[in-house]
Amino acid sequence: MTITVAVVDDQALVRRGFAMVLQHQPDIEVVAEAGTGREAVEVTRQHRPDVVLMDIRMPELDGLAATAEIIAAADWPVKVVILTTFDPDEYVYRALQAGASGFLLKDLPPENLAPAIRTVADGGGLLDPSITRRLIGRFARSLAEDTAAARRLATLTERERDVLVELAKGATNAEISEGLFIGAATVKTHVSAVLAKLGLRDRAQAVVFAYESGLVTPGEHDVGY
Repeated sequence: MTITVAVVDDQALVRRGFAMVLQHQPDIEVVAEAGTGREAVEVTRQHRPDVVLMDIRMPELDGLAATAEIIAAADWPVKVVILTTFDPDEYVYRALQAGASGFLLKDLPPENLAPAIRTVADGGGLLDPSITRRLIGRFARSLAEDTAAARRLATLTERERDVLVELAKGATNAEISEGLFIGAATVKTHVSAVLAKLGLRDRAQAVVFAYESGLVTPGEHDVGY
């Protein structure tokens, strides 16, 4: 099955670079490119890609607004991945809240791009370990605990809460299995239950929810190890 991708960046060289890397993959097809947020919304609606690589700062409409508009209007399971520089800002966090499935550094090794696209297309979240801790630590402190989120949290079993804590730490299924002494299949079942009960799209939103609900707080856990 071919994964279709739209690449959005206002710098033509960067945009073409990402597209060229992906075009060499037999299971990935770049179906559209865009240089502004408004163009991103238009080409996404026209081509209906599986994944959108979205820059943050662009003319006409920034990546945050474009992400929110795309997710709100899509009638297919499109995934948006935010492209960012090394120094993240609040737009990245807000983009995750808007429905983005994660974010990637623009200077990531080329060989890591295709696996990242496959992960997102398969329903996984992308939270780059090198910036996740900074992102959460810097901006989650300013968020008041969401009482509605806390009520949703109450629907989880104790084991499901344990799994959500591990997701907030950026743990993989294998790491959750090892850390909680449960089988791999059981981990998948718990992760699916957590997402379904909380009404979340993917693991990236699970991280945001874990902090907003007060289940975990910045500095309480090491993230990204």
